[in-house]
Amino acid sequence: MRMMVSRVCARALVAMAAVAASVSAASAQTTVTLNQSNPQVVYATLRAGSYADTNLPTVLTTRAADTASNHRRALLKFDTQNTIPDGSAVTSALMTLTVKGGSAAAALRNIAAYQVTTSWGENETTWNDRRTTTAWMTAGGDLGSMIARMPVSYITGTKVTFDLTPLVRQAVSGALGSSRYTRIALVDLDGTTIDSTRNFYTPDEPNSALRPTLKVVYGGTSAPPSLPPPPTTTTTLRVLDWNSHDGGVGTDGVADVDRFIEKAASFKPDVVSFNEVERYTGWANYDGPAKMAALMKQYTGQTWYYKFTTATGAANGNGNLILSRFPFDATEVRLLSHNRAAIDAAITINGRTINFTSTHLDADSTSYRLQEIGELTSWAKGLAESRIIAGDFNAWPGSTEIATMKSTYVDSWAQAQTDGTAVAYSGNSAGNTRNSRIDYIYYSHGAGHVSLKSSQVFDVRDSNGVMPSDHRPVLSIFTVQ
Repeated sequence: MRMMVSRVCARALVAMAAVAASVSAASAQTTVTLNQSNPQVVYATLRAGSYADTNLPTVLTTRAADTASNHRRALLKFDTQNTIPDGSAVTSALMTLTVKGGSAAAALRNIAAYQVTTSWGENETTWNDRRTTTAWMTAGGDLGSMIARMPVSYITGTKVTFDLTPLVRQAVSGALGSSRYTRIALVDLDGTTIDSTRNFYTPDEPNSALRPTLKVVYGGTSAPPSLPPPPTTTTTLRVLDWNSHDGGVGTDGVADVDRFIEKAASFKPDVVSFNEVERYTGWANYDGPAKMAALMKQYTGQTWYYKFTTATGAANGNGNLILSRFPFDATEVRLLSHNRAAIDAAITINGRTINFTSTHLDADSTSYRLQEIGELTSWAKGLAESRIIAGDFNAWPGSTEIATMKSTYVDSWAQAQTDGTAVAYSGNSAGNTRNSRIDYIYYSHGAGHVSLKSSQVFDVRDSNGVMPSDHRPVLSIFTVQ
């Protein structure tokens, strides 16, 4: 009997010890709330276009770009270096913002919190520069991984919370470098509207309940968490570009979008740039982009994401279409001079960001095309690497326009010819896509994670010599590592 009591007491002592340990662990947890203006929290807004060299240190605003000058991103930097001991084990880090106002053009906007990988000065930073004498590596901020995304209302007083735990944990541990500050960029991921503005209360707001707040819970110390290793595998990316000729008008003069998409799907692309896509026009009195996406699903059995813009920015008309097997992380539209446009979709492949752009330049004027290329490449500098630009440039390989593009981008077909991996067909060894080679797939000189495998121009004539479009398609295959 005494033995039984002894065992019961022993079990009780163990249980009590476990409870005490639990209480001790809980008591070791510390909560820090960062919401005091400089030095705890600093902020600024970056604005593109004609404001690209203007420092905006008193507002926190996001807006998707309907024009470059309206494109805005908000920056926040929290002092997790001096407020949280080095090596602390962060268990939670939540950033809460309060909406000050915005446009009701869309009830909700998807806003993402991105890591900013380089330091910046509150009273110095602009769209072009992170400090007075130091440019961003990529205009618009050196963005790293997307940490969180949330739908954000326009209604004043709305609270929105982003879970930044993975980023703060790495920053505090020193895994991101010698600086242990937490740097964030807020980016509107949705397409453009008349006005997509979201304004947030700033750290200078007298009412502390409305300020941006980072609430961090930590306890004890831990070994610095290791960063995920860089991808050791490669993923193939098949990029197709094809001018559809007014939505699929073949060389027989017959408008047949089904015929056009069936042929495009046969090339097994992963991401596609189509030009001259029609939406409620005399050529196609229906929603051409939606129809093409539906037909791609029909012929491939896969879901396709799409983004369309007309050349003028109007709701209906002729324009450019991106189709992708991968969901979009973000999209942007850039209207160019002389009623031309470009559209970009950011996608993630093998853990890497790829910004894929579709455009169609002026058909008649070299000077117009050069102006459009200048606008296109300047805008694209604000997009993260790696970058691919595809489309109908209406310019021959030896032209000034193409030489201008090649100063910062690689012509994938020309490079494949040099590498011995370009494929065409008998009678078209030059890879002409129309009367000459005027349709291109370019990749940026800074596309470090993208390697070209091959490029091909297809013979799409049927048994009667008819093509589904008056252009031939070009497909470039890349590896992403």
